[in-house]
Amino acid sequence: MKFAFVFPGQGSQSVGMMNGYADLPIIQETFQEASDILQQDFWAMVSSGPGEDLNLTINTQPLMLIAGVAVYRAWTSLGGSKPALLAGHSLGEYTALVVAEVMNFADALALVRSRAQAMQQAVPEGVGGMAAILGLDDKIIETICRDITNQGNGESLEPANFNSPGQVVIAGHKNAILQGIEMSRSEGAKRAILLPMSIPSHCSLMKPAADNMRLQLERATLQPPKIRILHNVDVKPHADVTSIKEILVQQLVSPVRWVDTIRAFAAEGITHIIECGPGKVLAGLNKRIDQNLQQLSLADSETIKQAVNLK
Repeated sequence: MKFAFVFPGQGSQSVGMMNGYADLPIIQETFQEASDILQQDFWAMVSSGPGEDLNLTINTQPLMLIAGVAVYRAWTSLGGSKPALLAGHSLGEYTALVVAEVMNFADALALVRSRAQAMQQAVPEGVGGMAAILGLDDKIIETICRDITNQGNGESLEPANFNSPGQVVIAGHKNAILQGIEMSRSEGAKRAILLPMSIPSHCSLMKPAADNMRLQLERATLQPPKIRILHNVDVKPHADVTSIKEILVQQLVSPVRWVDTIRAFAAEGITHIIECGPGKVLAGLNKRIDQNLQQLSLADSETIKQAVNLK
């Protein structure tokens, strides 16, 4: 068994998502540590909501980092061994960086909070958006985005997430998104739906946020990774700290290449992919990418205890 860990990002959050880990003290201890650092009660938020607070980007991003780190700490405390490779979906890449000891937990929390603020401020409410396109070839979606962007009206549309075969998320200006949905449907998409997100992540509209993150990362102290991470932007590991900082800047304006990431795991001889954090969103995507890879989700304490004993 050769396994990789993957860490979810925004979209996996829900009120009560940590309830299944109630018998593991390290989970709540990690939340308390983060709450002391950011001066905000994340355990109360995740336990009681309200959901509107949970879904605010400025809360969701640190919350998913805390959850992923807490579950990984639970894994190691129960005797879980070190994975061969890591990857995180979008924001989840920061969880991978903490696990690989590229940055410490406190610094990662501060960076993620700054990242969330910069992303919220980069595009005014109602200007941008995202949509999921299902059942259409990637190349067709890329062509639609390019044609809409080239119309010359100053609006842009780009692929943001290549999540699984036949599932691509697009991002850009709101009107361009609506046009992209209509064109995708006319090209035969099974579904083309506007997502309830005002922030157009992983596209050129995030350039102000990327510029902000460049300044933040210049001041950050990073170490070479102790576990290899396949990064969203180029699906490659980076051992050099300067390269990692640059890849985190580029991540904000580049698509998440999740399909390529999972296929790269398979090419490296990975047999099991373990989703580290609440929910099973990534496991569902991964199954559609490569059915030969075994999928495990550490979605509660019982699953962690079972997975630790796998050989």
